[in-house]
Amino acid sequence: MTLTVVVTRDVPDRFRGFLASAMLEIAPGVYTSPNLTKPVRERIWAVLVDWHGALEQGSLVMTWRDRQSAGNQAIRTLGCPPVTLVEHDGIVLAKRGLPGGEETDDFRTI
Repeated sequence: MTLTVVVTRDVPDRFRGFLASAMLEIAPGVYTSPNLTKPVRERIWAVLVDWHGALEQGSLVMTWRDRQSAGNQAIRTLGCPPVTLVEHDGIVLAKRGLPGGEETDDFRTI
């Protein structure tokens, strides 16, 4: 079990109500759970993906500790450019896709 954080922006109220039923809303649109298991996290993400695919509104970011990922942190996004955490010269950076799906090797920090 690990700390999981979900940040929402411009999503319908159903997202906020659903997340508040499983996690603590510590600030508007920011949800945390210190002991979320992987199966529960996966079910929550599946619901968010399904709803976002149907409504196509707003954006969501989920992050949690993952020892196999760069910087020991995994990240998932919906509704905004995908972000991949990468290690470059010993520093963890967030690599984002360009609008239109173009790929680049440029790194941008967030």
